[in-house]
Amino acid sequence: MTLLFAFAALVLLVLWLFQRRDMKALGRLTKLIQAAGSSSRPPERIDLDSDHPELSALAASVNQLLGKARRAPATSGAAALFAQVGDRVHEVVLLHRDSIVYANPQFAQLLGVDRMDVVGRRLADLVPPEQVELVAGHLQHALAGEEAPARFEVDLIGMQGQLSRLEISPSLIEHEGSKALLITGVEVIPTQTVSALSTGNTGIFELGGRSRARLALESLGEALITVDTAGRIDYANAAASAMLGAGIDTLLNKTLDQVITLVDETDRKLLKDPIDLALRGTSTVGLGRRAFVLSRRAGSERSIELTASPLRSRDNAAEEITGAVVLLHDVTELRGITRQMSYQATHDALTGLVNRREFERRLAESLDAARRGDGVHMLCFLDLDHFKAVNDSSGHQAGDSLLREVAKVMRQAVRDSDTVARLGGDEFGLLLMGCPLQKGRQIADDLARTMSEHRFVWKDRIHTIGTSIGLVELARDSGSVEETLAAADSACYVAKKQGPGKVTVYSARDEMAARQSGDIQWLRTLQVALRDNRFRLFWQPIVSAFGENGGGPAMEVLVRLADEQGQELSAGELVRAAERYRLMGLVDRWVVQTTFTALGRGAISLPAHRTLALNISGQTLADVQFLEFVVECFDRSGADPAQVCFEISESAVAANLEAARRFVGVLHGMGCQFALDDFGSDLGSFSSLKNLPMDFLKIDGSFMRNLARDSVSQAMVTATIKLARSLNFKVIAEQVEDAAGLDAARSMGVDYVQGYAVGRPKPLNLAAA
Repeated sequence: MTLLFAFAALVLLVLWLFQRRDMKALGRLTKLIQAAGSSSRPPERIDLDSDHPELSALAASVNQLLGKARRAPATSGAAALFAQVGDRVHEVVLLHRDSIVYANPQFAQLLGVDRMDVVGRRLADLVPPEQVELVAGHLQHALAGEEAPARFEVDLIGMQGQLSRLEISPSLIEHEGSKALLITGVEVIPTQTVSALSTGNTGIFELGGRSRARLALESLGEALITVDTAGRIDYANAAASAMLGAGIDTLLNKTLDQVITLVDETDRKLLKDPIDLALRGTSTVGLGRRAFVLSRRAGSERSIELTASPLRSRDNAAEEITGAVVLLHDVTELRGITRQMSYQATHDALTGLVNRREFERRLAESLDAARRGDGVHMLCFLDLDHFKAVNDSSGHQAGDSLLREVAKVMRQAVRDSDTVARLGGDEFGLLLMGCPLQKGRQIADDLARTMSEHRFVWKDRIHTIGTSIGLVELARDSGSVEETLAAADSACYVAKKQGPGKVTVYSARDEMAARQSGDIQWLRTLQVALRDNRFRLFWQPIVSAFGENGGGPAMEVLVRLADEQGQELSAGELVRAAERYRLMGLVDRWVVQTTFTALGRGAISLPAHRTLALNISGQTLADVQFLEFVVECFDRSGADPAQVCFEISESAVAANLEAARRFVGVLHGMGCQFALDDFGSDLGSFSSLKNLPMDFLKIDGSFMRNLARDSVSQAMVTATIKLARSLNFKVIAEQVEDAAGLDAARSMGVDYVQGYAVGRPKPLNLAAA
């Protein structure tokens, strides 16, 4: 705001110039500038009604500065988070436009310089002359969005003339409002270094020659071996000896296949010897970033990444191959976490069934097969009857136990080649492969009968359940995945209207009749609630897991709606109906406006340095005008952005990544906090974590409800907390239902807890203050 105060000084000069002309307008302008300069959150503009062009020009200049002042925090906040992440990773990280605008410490360390010494220089200025044109061209094409190598190697010249070889990967991103290249790099062993050891050609080493090369290789943390032209090991460093479980003397003069067995991690098939390919004179051969299993003669296994490169003598122009160098990188721990993440990305944590994301992928494949004439398949959409009654009368643990029993019944009802999925809540899907309509109807009827006969016992209560099933045939003329799922949902809706345990094959006519008599009521209910301000706000406490008084959300604000008889309607049905009729954006706007107004006039009291959390739907996030609405609500209400934490679900971020970047970037810069909600429910969006300035990570409630008893949930929560710590995020555990779950969450190291164990939702009293 320094510039605004400078403008306030200019007002005095203008006063002298104008003397007594339009003193009233000048006085108003002075007050407006002083108010803007003293505000912690400057307005977007000041409005001055004056006929004098000089005054109007001055007001316009002030408005330009105000615009810059409001935009600056957003970009600086995102830049600060980027720098924090870049400074912590082990790889080289650069931001490059026409020149380097950011370099992390790892890059500076390679060159032996202060990193600010390379800012403003081109990467092409730091490579040998023969590589300058190539590197400059690749980066120029990549920055322009044109075709360029996704990965290539460069040699960097350090302060003392030393060479470091990097494998770099440039990616086009938007940073601080303009395009830039995010360049990540991994150091690879310079061929000269290995050659100095194996051939006596010291190359780049001015002092020490061969002994210095050996010292460099011994100090490596990575396992490295070299072989001669016959493939026999003639050198192994200490890291290789430790990884292979054999002394260096034992390794020498043996071939690689005499020491280890390389097999594919997925199918356990033997892999071709990469050294043989390297010795034939090809470039570097990788068993790559896919990890493979290394079986030692001792019997234990490790997941590794392996590369083999030919060594060439530089004593003559022919550059005769003298052997090969092999690098082995242990990725066992990383692959273990990756496998857990991969499983979670495709499976429901509570039931172990395929999740919606994976189900939709398999459905897309089945639709493609059907269009090619490769068989007829059936899609079934199932909705449990009486599930809400079980949940309400016996609690969430009973509901979860029921869902697991239902999943088991469904798996037993179909073939191994069929897919059973939990699509969300009490909704399930079946994909019956190579199944004609008549057979699919029979399977659905049998399953509906089995479910109606099933009795769910919880403590001293016996519950009767059932399921309504909708069927859609997948054939040559089937529509898209979304259209097919909507048709199955509609058929299930019709079945439910006919009574418990019914099965219906999709018919557009039946759908229209049922929706006119039922679903239309939800539309009217929502429209009346928006018109008459009938929504109500509730709040649920979020507490520090260890009673600390640090910053973070103190509560989550929830929206509820009652029917005409005063009975509270299902929150899940409210959200589904609002999204179905594209009204969720209006509901979110009502929540934001009402909450900000109450916050601004002191009707909501928060502990010092704590915030309240507001959930934003994916439908709302995609609305480009919603960000402007939020900023206007802050301005009108006087609410402090530093008291607001927006929650955005992982799936909403994945579906609206560009909108999420803009929304989070601007509001985070104004002082708002952000939480990535339902983390773990859609890990296909995992990479979005690195690109958004989030403050909190909220673990999906399906993991937390059974944390004390479920080892899979415990493993996922442990991995999630480890990931959050690496990115400097705090962790919130939601849906913590009982004392056992609370103790488990605390023992695993979460920072905040939300759920029945610490407090149930209560009406928010907006009449206070």
